[in-house]
Amino acid sequence: MILTDPLLVLGVFAVLALLFPAGPLIASQLLGPRNPGAIKQSPYECGAVEAGDPWGQFRVQFYLYALIFVVFDVEALFLYPWAVVFREAGVTGFIEVLVFIALLLLAWAYAWRQRALEWE
Repeated sequence: MILTDPLLVLGVFAVLALLFPAGPLIASQLLGPRNPGAIKQSPYECGAVEAGDPWGQFRVQFYLYALIFVVFDVEALFLYPWAVVFREAGVTGFIEVLVFIALLLLAWAYAWRQRALEWE
């Protein structure tokens, strides 16, 4: 049987997309062994005894460094395809990348000026 209706094909694809990850999860719940115990329910930290509260708070500077890292990581991610087609992009592509890098440098200068990169 050949599916010719586009909506029917989309519906079949949507059902399969839902069943593919849900099937193993449901099967493991139905077929898996259930024998919980105190040791199995305890938190595991690489074989070491837990140290401190698991809901401890982190300083906001950790998040700021992580966000700045992600920004520059995404910048590198966007620069790789441009470097591949550097000759085909021409002057227009070069100017667009210069504007992109200028905006990122402006954001970095703003973070620097706000002292977001200083550790206290």
